[in-house]
Amino acid sequence: MPRTALRICPLCEATCGLTLTIEGTRVTAARGDRDDVFSKGFICPKGAAFGALDADPDRLRTPLVRENGELREASWEEAFDAVARGLRPVVERYGADALGVVLGNPNVHTMAGALYPTVLLGAVRTRSLFTASTVDQMPKHVSSGLLFGDANAIPVPDLDHTDHLLLIGANPLESNGSLCTAPDFPGKLKALKARGGRLTVVDPRRTRTAKLADRHLAIRPGADALLLAAMTTVLFEEGLVDLGDLAPHVDGLPELREAIKDFTPEAVAGACDVDADTIRTLARELAAAPTAAVYARIGSCTVPHGTLASWLVDVLNTLTGNLDRPGGALFPQAATDRTPRPAGPGRGFSLGRWHSRVRRLPEAKGELPLSALAEEIDTATPEGEPLRALIVIAANPVLSAPDGNRLDKALGSLDFMVSVDPYLNETSRHAHVVLPPPPPAQSPHHDFAFNTLAVRNQVRYTRPAVPLEPGRMAETGILARLILAASGMHGADPDAVDTMVIDQTLGKAVQDPHSPVHGRDPHELAAQLTGADGPERRLDLMLRLGPYGDGFGARPDGLTLARLLENPHGIDLGPLRPRLPQPLKTPSGKVELLPAPLAADLPRLRKALRERPTGLVLVGRRHLRSNNSWLHNVPALTGGTNRCTLHLHPEDAERLGVRDGEPVRIKGAGGEVTAPAEVTDAIRPGVVSLPHGWGHDRPGTRQAHAGREPGVNVNQLLDGTLLDPLSGNAVLNGIPVRVSPAGAPAALAPEN
Repeated sequence: MPRTALRICPLCEATCGLTLTIEGTRVTAARGDRDDVFSKGFICPKGAAFGALDADPDRLRTPLVRENGELREASWEEAFDAVARGLRPVVERYGADALGVVLGNPNVHTMAGALYPTVLLGAVRTRSLFTASTVDQMPKHVSSGLLFGDANAIPVPDLDHTDHLLLIGANPLESNGSLCTAPDFPGKLKALKARGGRLTVVDPRRTRTAKLADRHLAIRPGADALLLAAMTTVLFEEGLVDLGDLAPHVDGLPELREAIKDFTPEAVAGACDVDADTIRTLARELAAAPTAAVYARIGSCTVPHGTLASWLVDVLNTLTGNLDRPGGALFPQAATDRTPRPAGPGRGFSLGRWHSRVRRLPEAKGELPLSALAEEIDTATPEGEPLRALIVIAANPVLSAPDGNRLDKALGSLDFMVSVDPYLNETSRHAHVVLPPPPPAQSPHHDFAFNTLAVRNQVRYTRPAVPLEPGRMAETGILARLILAASGMHGADPDAVDTMVIDQTLGKAVQDPHSPVHGRDPHELAAQLTGADGPERRLDLMLRLGPYGDGFGARPDGLTLARLLENPHGIDLGPLRPRLPQPLKTPSGKVELLPAPLAADLPRLRKALRERPTGLVLVGRRHLRSNNSWLHNVPALTGGTNRCTLHLHPEDAERLGVRDGEPVRIKGAGGEVTAPAEVTDAIRPGVVSLPHGWGHDRPGTRQAHAGREPGVNVNQLLDGTLLDPLSGNAVLNGIPVRVSPAGAPAALAPEN
């Protein structure tokens, strides 16, 4: 008989609750959980395809170990023996930094990915960390770190209550939201309009989100920081700055006004391709709205001035009094956050504490730019050792990082590589050991990261919907054993990893005067933890010590794992609330409006006032049925609009001699690709668009469906040299390209 089970969807940042139909051990259907306290039954095509992804026949079921140059199936014992033999000699001979760790986006979508990589990094003590953040959101982390003193203190728009929303470089009707966890983002935007609110979208493409807007501005790609700076100037010029209740918590207002005075609407209009009157109108409407929020995402981050744009988003929210205000942009409070410390000065946020070996690129938030990974492997320098071994967890940088061809070759030269991945993909095919996690239905789920970005405070947890298949290993177990193998403790009980974390956490908590367990016996506290295994005990620990927790009895009505299990649809913790000054960790204890690194980067932005691209520039795009390179092997999620085509405007198509549906050659600094043309007036003239995550045509992979329609890797058009200097984020949007019909000889390609 079929049965049902609950599962939080792990396929995008919306974190919708699902009700799965299960026959035996197979998921046969998925629908939205109407009783979920957060998503209320909303579901998108990705969630509906949960069963197809879960049962994908190309998912690896056993570890693979390289022997005589070929990958073969192996037992778990063989696999971890090989990991220990491969990693430890590299570290012992060349040092910890010769071992690199690469973390992909899916890590924030799993419990294991949230709980164990930080422990791994602490155990191996390498500074060679590369993550998907530097091809995505690192500018927002850096700007938040400089403004608020905490790189993870990211305010999100109060979508349910705002009167005015300005979206920049974001397309939540396709992405379901990013750095803003909001099930049914489309419904929330429609509700905003229904209650008389206003939606403005700034995007070079007329996206589905832009079609919903009251106003759509097709800005020139990469000019977001200029537009935002000009709006800030208008607020000062016209006396529209009104900090309201924020005034005691803000520092640097006069200095900010002086620093951005050159960025008038008239000065930036040409570079933005947005007229001065419209810019002034945007600023006035933002200031006049009863409540308002500015929200910008990947289109504004993956450009040359991404950190400045991210900073100016929160500057505008602050100057209009909408930061930390209902209806504005507020700081969520997740159930597993640490116990809030009293307000006051903190240590602040530092950049460039160390640098990459080859180009001397500064770290940000402990990470080096993913764009530098290939050169850190294949380039010798007098300073330091090249990367000789990699641990790659849920990452496919051959497709997600610039110049995948170079990285592809570099990975093949490593002494050793271990990949934790369910697929043999474009990156994991180079591994000496592949450790496959089980399908999502066989794994528990709690959203540690996304709840810190949620538009409503809530907490949910789902245990595995299906028992772990014989021969499989839980992802938490895989990563615990990987930590032991990489740190010289191979063969130890993997439960020791969770026990160590629990003991260390409690040891610090009982010494913290602000903790609810200050002065208590950590062993007695550890004995109170419940849960079926180490990861559940750690979740119980974090809930109890968190802002809503029971404090191990100090607050009897507070959260525990047991209480959460009694509420399978989740527990609503209420709307976002003002929290300042408590989240601030700057040296002043205030919002520091003009941090020195940002002020020092403004001259570079002034140079952009004179820039006028003369040829075509490339931007990416999102699809509702896709998420980076993950989902192209699921037939239900490919086809339709989710295709790898080059969007270009009819005027550009006519000028270049390009016809709809015919192949075109796209050439950039890193190489060239050929893709079908899709002529559309939904994109502004002078701009072309290719989606991210395609290019499944390399030999040695095992993704049959993706390989039949591989598409092309847009990041191959990049050579990795273009970065936002403050964050190290790759410049993926607004890059110059040449386009010509595929049949035309390259030497005769029309100039653009």
